[in-house]
Formats: sequence, structure tokens, C-alpha cells
Amino acid sequence: MRRREFIAGLAGATAWPLAARAQQPAPIRRIGVLMGGYVSTDPEGQANLAAFLNALQGFGWTAGRNVSIEVRWMGDDVERQKTYAAELVALAPEVIFCTTTPVVAEISRLTRTIPIVFAQVADPVVVGFVTSMARPGGNITGFSIFEPAIGGKWLQVLKEIAPRVSRVAFMLLPEVASYVAILRAAEAAAPSLAIGVSAAGVHDAGEIEHAITTFANDANGGLIVCPSAVTNGNHGLIAELAARHRLPGVYPFRYYASSGGLVSYGPHLADEYSRAASYVDRILKGEKPGDLPIQAPTKFELVINGKTAKALGLTIPETLLVTADEVIQ
Repeated sequence: MRRREFIAGLAGATAWPLAARAQQPAPIRRIGVLMGGYVSTDPEGQANLAAFLNALQGFGWTAGRNVSIEVRWMGDDVERQKTYAAELVALAPEVIFCTTTPVVAEISRLTRTIPIVFAQVADPVVVGFVTSMARPGGNITGFSIFEPAIGGKWLQVLKEIAPRVSRVAFMLLPEVASYVAILRAAEAAAPSLAIGVSAAGVHDAGEIEHAITTFANDANGGLIVCPSAVTNGNHGLIAELAARHRLPGVYPFRYYASSGGLVSYGPHLADEYSRAASYVDRILKGEKPGDLPIQAPTKFELVINGKTAKALGLTIPETLLVTADEVIQ
């Protein structure tokens, strides 16, 4: 009897730690986030990040419960971008979510193994992030925002709302191939609209101010702004300078128009961030980024600042009014 009791006791002692291990909570998963073009106090950046986090929570990922999320905000500071990118890679998260082309370029330079999901990137094939939209391969996938043809569309919208415009400064970060492709599309569309297009390469606030001030010296000018961490991070300054020099402008995102820019036409950014969360979820559940196709925007919005149009002496055409998603008064 004592032998049987001893064996039963051993069995119980063995079963207890197994049961205890079975009741242990699932390990905390790790996500890195690098927000390009925004500082932490930017309401637009906070709204987009909230869309991403809310979507993650909808997939069952809650910060502090089953996932740890490290967020960095770089604004338009290139040195900060390098520092924060290196910090996130050193933390070895299971996936990194990052935004804007220069940020993705920096992260991808530092790691070929950590899965990367991006948003706010124009034509990732042209810039060399992926080999194919349908099957990216490697460790990168995400959600693109613009194809080159958008350059011609922006020019068309500008001519429609400001018919007297005969020359346009196209502001961009010139080192990014996809931005140059958008510029080329605008240049190709320009002759049919009787507009001359000149590139205005900018890297910081000082260059932005110099480019706009110099361009505004001659009459009948207009402005088109291509998105980048530099231009997005200085959208308020750009809108202010355009108003000061009475330059009608077309911008890529709504927050330019809400800051005083004349017209914005581009993707609904919060929707892009929300959709990006679905890829982060799928990667955390075992799928490979290289097998997840690059997705294009599904929601575009046209926003017109009626107050700015009035200040510029412009009458908003009925064709734009009926198609606008919002008219800010």
C-alpha cells in the first residue's frame, strides 16, 4: 500500500507543474512603430495611430495585455529617423510598422529579417522595396498611397479651381524615385493644360520657405505638394506661405486643407493605417510578409477650403463642389 501511495504521489507531483504551465498566460508579442512626418503632439498623427491601434484591438491585440507596442515619432528630422530606426531594430520586435518612404528605406537598410509593414509609401516597386506588388517577397509589405498618374490629376484639379494658373512649382523630396515619377506625370500632363511645371526640391523648412518665396515673385503661379516626411511635417508652414504669397495649391492629404491649403486630393489616411493593422495581425499569426500583396488605397477624398478660395478671389466650380467630400468654411 505504501508503495502504491508513493507512486501516486509522484504522478501528482508530475501533473501539477504541467497544469501550472498550461495556465500560464500567452507570451507578450512585440510591435515597433515609427511614425514618419509626425511629431507626438500632431493631432493628425495621433488620429492615424489611434486608427491603427483600434484596428489591432479589433483583431484581439491589446497593448499591455498580449502585445507590447514601442512607438517613435520622427517628425521631419533625418537624424532622429536614423536614431529611432536603429532603436526599434535593436529591440528585435516581431514586426515593425512604419510610415513614409524615407522611413521605410532606413528600416529596410537595417534589417532583412524583421517583418516590415508600411503605409504612406508611393510605388514601392519603383523605389526598390519590393519586387512585385502581387508578391513582394522578402520581409516588406504594406499599403501604397499613390501611383505616378496622381501628378496629372493634381494638376487638373488646380487648373479647374484656378484657371489663371500658368506655371506651377511642384514641391518634392527629389531623392525619392517614386516622387520623381509623380513629377514626371505632372510634366507630361502640363502642355494640354497650358501650364509650365518646375521642380522645387526641399529637405527642410528653410528650403521650403526659400522655394515658395522665390517662385512667388512672378504672377499666375500655383503650387503642388508631393507628400514626404519633410513636406508633411511642415504642412502648416506650407499653407501659411501659400496664403501669404497668394498661391493656389493642391495638396495630398486633408490636413493640408484643414490647415489653410486650398484643395487636397488623396487617400483617407486613417483608413490606410487601419488596413495596415490587418497585415500586422496576419504576420503575428504566422504569415510571411513576402506572401502578402501590396494593396492600393480604397478611399480617396477631395477636400476644398472655401475660406481660402474666397481669400484668393476664386470661385469654386460646380463640378468640384458636387464631387467634393468636404468643403471647409
